[in-house]
Amino acid sequence: MKHYWLLAGMLALTGCQNMEAVSPWLEVGNQVAKNAGYDTDSRLAGGIKEVLHTSTDRASASLSQTGAFRLRLPASARPAADTMRQMGFGSYVDQLENAMNRGAEQAVVEAAPVFKQAVTSMTITDALGIVRGSDTAATDYFRGRTENTLRQRYQPIVEASLRKTGFYDQYEEVLAIYEKLPIANKPNMNLESYVIDNSMTTLFSRIGQEEALIRKDPVARGSVLIGQVFRE
Repeated sequence: MKHYWLLAGMLALTGCQNMEAVSPWLEVGNQVAKNAGYDTDSRLAGGIKEVLHTSTDRASASLSQTGAFRLRLPASARPAADTMRQMGFGSYVDQLENAMNRGAEQAVVEAAPVFKQAVTSMTITDALGIVRGSDTAATDYFRGRTENTLRQRYQPIVEASLRKTGFYDQYEEVLAIYEKLPIANKPNMNLESYVIDNSMTTLFSRIGQEEALIRKDPVARGSVLIGQVFRE
């Protein structure tokens, strides 16, 4: 039991901001407990995986709500959009942006399976690195591990979601007007890529916020298991 409480003390220290100073003691406590027969690595990994599941589920759920995204046309296209508004075509721009945002909200739900797969394949070493990391260490791990896969998954999902919201019909109407306007150096309006890039950025940002909240109050916002890993 003394070994167990020594480990508990070391884990309690992981909630401190100075993680570099704590890491050697975490290693010592972890090794002592393992020598005494406790499967501490599995427990740490389980807590980290629960943090990841909780953060991504909450982020996906909140961003799938109507009004969660407030994307506007890209900066390069705004001069053209402003000109359209000045010429009485502002409603077309509004409808296009609305369809774009509804498509992003519908598509973000599809991120969850990709993240869950990354959690399943996470190693013990990954988990220990996340325990010692910053307030967004799990999010950073996810971004590095899933971004390419998520981007590939997003392409057809975003297209399908945008189609459901009437985005393409609105897009064609705007382009028809846009092409007739006396605007020099018209920008490329590849809005599909724009929606994908911005929805992914927003998603990772929200996951990071959820992770930081869990680390600050692991039991109230997470679970008892998470609290045992990140307890302050």
